Amino acid sequence: MAKEIAGYVKLQVKGGQANPAPPIGPALGSKGVNIMEFCKQFNARTQDKMGKVLPVILTVYSDKSFDFVIKTPPAPVQLLEVSKLKGGSKEPNRTKVGKVTWEQVEAIAKDKMADLNCFTVESAMKMVAGTARSMGITVEGDAPWVK
Repeated sequence: MAKEIAGYVKLQVKGGQANPAPPIGPALGSKGVNIMEFCKQFNARTQDKMGKVLPVILTVYSDKSFDFVIKTPPAPVQLLEVSKLKGGSKEPNRTKVGKVTWEQVEAIAKDKMADLNCFTVESAMKMVAGTARSMGITVEGDAPWVK
């Protein structure tokens, strides 16, 4: 028989760097989860993605056991990494802070494809380009689907 789900916890944790300090400790402690066990499992599964911000969805069961799914890094984090910026623009409609190419947008879209609610790479690229625009990052060149 399936276990009864007690709740879900959504976190964003740096890969390989989970520790019981806030924000992880209080979020998991309130659900009664063994915090150190989560940290050990998470760090073991994310050794190859050390330092990258990773969203985690933790399913907590009524017997205080848990499962978790690790998602791909958020698009804004990947855009900042690709454009070598520290942060987005304070006024993205007026002040542009960086540039990315459509090839870079395509690479991010292909990486995020599993976590996005779209069916084609083209629509995923449009979503990533929209995120870039809202951060004050310009996408250079013509879109691949425009002829």
